[in-house]
Amino acid sequence: MAAAKGDGAVGELELQAAIGFNGHVPCGLICHPDREHILYPLGCTVVIQHLDTKKQSFLHGHADNVSCVVVSRDGMYVASGQVTCIGFKMTDDDDDFYLGTTSGDVLKVNTSSKVVTACGPQKKKFSMRSDDLFFIGTNKCQMYCSAYATFKEELVAVCHTEAVNDIVFPEGHSDLFVTCSTNDIRVWYTPERLERLRVTVPNVTCHAVEVTRDGMVIISAWNDGKIRAFVPATGEPMYEINNAHNLGVTAIAATSDCKQIISGGGDGQVRIWNIGEKTQKLREVLKEHRGAVSCIKINKNDKEGVTASLDGTCVIWDLVRYVRKQMILDNTLFKCVCYHPGEYQIITSGTDRKLWDYKEGTVTHVGVGHSGNITRLKICPANKYIVSVSADGAVLIWKYPSSG
Repeated sequence: MAAAKGDGAVGELELQAAIGFNGHVPCGLICHPDREHILYPLGCTVVIQHLDTKKQSFLHGHADNVSCVVVSRDGMYVASGQVTCIGFKMTDDDDDFYLGTTSGDVLKVNTSSKVVTACGPQKKKFSMRSDDLFFIGTNKCQMYCSAYATFKEELVAVCHTEAVNDIVFPEGHSDLFVTCSTNDIRVWYTPERLERLRVTVPNVTCHAVEVTRDGMVIISAWNDGKIRAFVPATGEPMYEINNAHNLGVTAIAATSDCKQIISGGGDGQVRIWNIGEKTQKLREVLKEHRGAVSCIKINKNDKEGVTASLDGTCVIWDLVRYVRKQMILDNTLFKCVCYHPGEYQIITSGTDRKLWDYKEGTVTHVGVGHSGNITRLKICPANKYIVSVSADGAVLIWKYPSSG
């Protein structure tokens, strides 16, 4: 929904699709009584998904992780709760207190005897027909569907199991995007929210990912200090740069001619690498930041770049002479930076969920769906989608708002 201009109104970003499932919520995957929909929590949102068409709708209203969800027997109502302060309710005479359980039962416990004196609500027994399906959600954030008659499972949904650290669209392609997290990099098909490729590197975390402009290489930054490159179509390894940074590689970018990689590390250093067909050599080391480098962007002619850091600095670099051109200081943790399309200004950001009008400097739209810090946000090349990733493990696809 677009905001009306000039009246100060703020519109809502329309959530079109969600990739993810919080498998840590007990009994959090529910088959609706109409046998056509499933419901499950994701961040501070409850997702309702049609089993056949995969069309999704969303229930909003929570400000933190949805911790429980239940559907009434007739399917008319959905109740959900969120993470909050832990506690229990005492009765008026202080002789009993009530406990809620992960099975959905409420127990009445006597404070003196410490004995359960009552429990509820009463639950009816149920039976399943031979053609019934049931759904299983795992703590690895996967969903399976199985037929009662055969007990043969089918994997129906997958997603990252931990925080998603970065997202990138290949140059000129809106229907594919790449994300990275602990243990893996994944390539997604946007229209159907399907995982097309997974590159697994066990026991390490990928902090950043980039696709070279020619679309021939996925380059990635890892916490074990390595830069790894993969073939986008197959996920096959192409090369590794060992010991690229002492405290892990935290940010990465490639020049438009695909001949250089610029990496940032937890040590605050920015390093420039020459990439040949069979060799990868360190060209320069730039030292200005005192904290981890969080984001790197290079301008269109490859002659200038900008780096953001958690030390509260953004540095604009001359990539011809390899010297600092300008430094921006602020009392904040810079999480990301980008060039204005005209490249005469840079735009920095933190972990909010706001879309700004660049010319007016005002908020035009707000999207609510994540329950954790938003780690990256990208607009697809065709201006059809905005994709955000978060520390809650969710990948949310928003409709790009119209300008009217």
